Amino acid sequence: MDASPLYAISPVDGRYAGGTQALKQFYSEAGLIQYRIRVEVAYLFALTKVLSKVDWSNLLKHKQMLMDWCQNLPESDIERVKTIEKTTNHDVKAVEYCIKEKLDSLGLQAYKEWVHFGLTSQDINNTAIPLSFKEATAAVMIPALHQVIELIKSQAQSWKDIPLLAKTHGQPASPTRLGKEWYVFVARLQGQLDLLSQLPYSAKFGGATGNYNAHHVAFPETDWLAFGDRFVGEDLGLYRVPFTTQIEPYDFLAAQFDNWKRINTILIDFCRDVWTYVSMEYFKQKIKEGEVGSSAMPHKVNPIDFENAEGNLGIANALFEHLSSKLPVSRLQRDLTDSTVLRNLGVPFAHTLIALNSLNKGLNKLVLNPDALASDLDQNWAVVAEAIQTILRREGYPNPYEALKDLTRTHSKITEDSIAAFIQALDITDNVKDELRKITPYNYTGTHPNLD
Repeated sequence: MDASPLYAISPVDGRYAGGTQALKQFYSEAGLIQYRIRVEVAYLFALTKVLSKVDWSNLLKHKQMLMDWCQNLPESDIERVKTIEKTTNHDVKAVEYCIKEKLDSLGLQAYKEWVHFGLTSQDINNTAIPLSFKEATAAVMIPALHQVIELIKSQAQSWKDIPLLAKTHGQPASPTRLGKEWYVFVARLQGQLDLLSQLPYSAKFGGATGNYNAHHVAFPETDWLAFGDRFVGEDLGLYRVPFTTQIEPYDFLAAQFDNWKRINTILIDFCRDVWTYVSMEYFKQKIKEGEVGSSAMPHKVNPIDFENAEGNLGIANALFEHLSSKLPVSRLQRDLTDSTVLRNLGVPFAHTLIALNSLNKGLNKLVLNPDALASDLDQNWAVVAEAIQTILRREGYPNPYEALKDLTRTHSKITEDSIAAFIQALDITDNVKDELRKITPYNYTGTHPNLD
């Protein structure tokens, strides 16, 4: 019973577990074990390429089988690692012993001591974790984010010709177009994705204090620096940081977290705007049969998906903030604070994924209410004052701003008729008057790049 999501402490593994399943293979304890074994086995076979004095022939016969094994690690072997850890009280050493047991079972005892040769735990952790992070980002997070971006983009294109009363400081401002306002968020998110793509997935690989001490003393003729670069860069697809202590400095990892925090902040901004538009009735929401909005007020259809997204994005950002500020700080060559913090790496991404799922759901519920948009435009003819005074400036009319200010900054209702009367009384040519009369809250929307 205790394994049920109903008993989970975190809603990531409880209430929202259905939406975070895709991340479990990367960020769970089982996932970490599998990635550690992948790195250890990959390292073992990398050694076969540089230590020519060792007869690797029998091991190499089993290469494909061992690579397949660690790529699809049986549940029994994951459990075996945890059993061994009860004795070792050391998670990476338990991984090493599990691999050695596997070699024993294959009659490959002669190669056992090459497992984890010359390495410290962080050579494994600081390669396995960025590798899982990289693959989780590519397989789950980026596609989920792209799905939301494409949905916003599609709506922006559909609504590109819909005039919208803009609000600055919450007050009526120069009109805009709904599609363009939607596309602002597309452009912002794409900009952050471009920055994210430039950040490397960095790793540490260099022995106990980053100098290949053990490797170099055993095989001084081997270029271990070149070996590390090839292994981390080519075999694992990561970037090996050349200067480290026992741990990777985490600067690039912190930059990734900061980047994701900016992405989430943009999404929070978007959630609040959509929520506000719903409250203004610019949008209705599709009604789902049997769904309840309020336990007390039967009429309500609440914008819960955007509220859920905003809340989860906030939690994610709080965790990203701690990760990015904590991880680059370590006492001398290392302490253990990075380890306990890194175990939470998947949590902010889980909350982000929950938010992206909620956003996707909420956006698909939106139903444009053109009557509400039109009503606000009709009620705010004063917003064309900017257009009128700008043309009057062009024509050299004296004090046009002040003239429009006197007209509009009163408590009197400004209507289409009052604007027309003002234009008629102006001492300007009929052609300019005709130009001014054509300006309405519906067409005074400016220009912007194509929403492609």
